[in-house]
Amino acid sequence: MTSHVSETTLETLTTEECLDLLATASVGRVAVALPGGAPVVVPVNFALDGAVIVFRTDPGSKLEALREHPASFQVDSIDPFHRTGWSVLVQGFAYETSPADVEVEPWDAGPKAHWVRIYAGAVTGRRITLPDSDVDPRGYR
Repeated sequence: MTSHVSETTLETLTTEECLDLLATASVGRVAVALPGGAPVVVPVNFALDGAVIVFRTDPGSKLEALREHPASFQVDSIDPFHRTGWSVLVQGFAYETSPADVEVEPWDAGPKAHWVRIYAGAVTGRRITLPDSDVDPRGYR
C-alpha cells in the first residue's frame, strides 16, 4: 500500500478562510475546563452570527463552566482515504445571551433554552491537501 503522507501539504489558514469553513458546518465541539477536573468536550449544533459561534444548551456543568472559564470550539472535516482535511479552532469566551437572530435547531430533544455565544479571541486553522494533479480531466496524462 502506498503512503499518501509524503504527498500532502499542510497549510495554515487565514481567519477569513477559517470562518468560511466554519460556515459550511452545523456541528462542532465545545470544550471548557470543569472546576477541579479535566476539560469537557461535547458536540453541539451551532450557527455563525458574523464571527461569533451561537449554540443552545440545557442547564448543567457545561453551562456553569462556560460562565466562568475560557472556551474552545473546534470543527473539522477529514477524508481518511486521501489523508486530507481541515481543522478550525476558535478560542475565546462564552456568554449566555438572549435568543439569536440565527437559526440553531438542536438535534437532541429538550428545550435547550439557554443561548450561548462564543466570542473569538483567536481563530486558527490548518488544512492538509494533496498536491495539484497533472492528470488530464479526461483521464489522460
